[in-house]
Amino acid sequence: MKKVWSSYINASLILKITVALILGTAVGLVFGEDAAVLAPLGDLLIKLLSFLIIPLVLFTLIVGVNQTKLSNLGSMGGKVFLYYSLTSAFAIIVGLTVASLFEPGTGLSLDPDQSFKVPENPGIISVLLNIVPSNIVTAFNEMNLLGIIFTAFAFGIAISSLRTSENHAELGEHVYKVIEGLNEATFKIMNVVLQYVPIGIFAIIAKTIGNQGIDTILSLGNMIAVLYIALFVQVAIYVVFLVFFKVSPKEFFSKARTPMITAFATQSSSGTLPLTLNAANGLGLPKSLYGFSLPLGATINMDGAAIRIAISAVFAANVVGAPLSFTDMLIIVIVGTLATIGTAGVPGAGIVMIATVFAQVGLPMETVALLTAVDALVGMGATALNVTGDLVGATIIGRKEKNKQ
Repeated sequence: MKKVWSSYINASLILKITVALILGTAVGLVFGEDAAVLAPLGDLLIKLLSFLIIPLVLFTLIVGVNQTKLSNLGSMGGKVFLYYSLTSAFAIIVGLTVASLFEPGTGLSLDPDQSFKVPENPGIISVLLNIVPSNIVTAFNEMNLLGIIFTAFAFGIAISSLRTSENHAELGEHVYKVIEGLNEATFKIMNVVLQYVPIGIFAIIAKTIGNQGIDTILSLGNMIAVLYIALFVQVAIYVVFLVFFKVSPKEFFSKARTPMITAFATQSSSGTLPLTLNAANGLGLPKSLYGFSLPLGATINMDGAAIRIAISAVFAANVVGAPLSFTDMLIIVIVGTLATIGTAGVPGAGIVMIATVFAQVGLPMETVALLTAVDALVGMGATALNVTGDLVGATIIGRKEKNKQ
């Protein structure tokens, strides 16, 4: 057993995750819903990753703020928001273009008995107000990433001010060293958790495939295939971005593949955040950048979800036999871009975004119920792209900001 454990530890992480994906898929197909017995192993992975989110975001961002000039933070923030807005809009255009070519949903019909209760969309104003938490404990307890970012920035700037003051420089330096030590300790814990990631992914994939079933996959296979084609097109566009900004795609994906695959399995950008931050650290990006942009991106930047909105809209229009006009597509681009921000942090955010856009262009809500049949399979790919887009943005902006550090 000792030899087997040693071989497992020494094997490359990506090899272990790849094997976990293959075995999980096989077990899910063979045992069906009985594969749910493995669910606790997957739940443990989610808990371990969630356990690391707050210390990683908090300590990484505080350290990052203290490692850069405060004047550069505003510049980086502006670039991050611009990137998120443009790529989300562009992703919807990609989704509409691919869906218009392949026309998913043609030939299908609605079941009049199907219905789906759509959660309320909180809106952009609510999301913006949520940036400032009513108190720190609430922000941490509710895993409010925007509130945690705000808290980290506030304390990071305060500690930086202490370190440069005449009367409290020594005190500020001591506080900073403690935070820096806690940040390194958190990454040490992360290295241990990484060894469990393949086991958790195996369990989650087995359960997901087992619950979906081969019949469901085949019945809406055209829609799923079109969505994944669009996702790969968007990844190709990311590669063009990376090459344009003189970043090696091979180096990028060698570091990014673990959070990408984990996001695919868990369907959670926020849950994968510890691995995404770890990948950014491995890429040598400034802590002040990725400590801010990645938690923010996990909350509001959803390129995969944007493509999902576009594909779902064309799918719904084809199901009811009412192809989208150019005006409808323009509305989808505008509303969809805003919806990816306005539904940040909401459970079932993908369904909320789709329903919001459907309401604007007059598509029937009954089609939302139809889409929930493959929600997990669609969400897996969309979430993986969400995380990829966040990391691409941080890498590109990091390359531009590197000379300012």
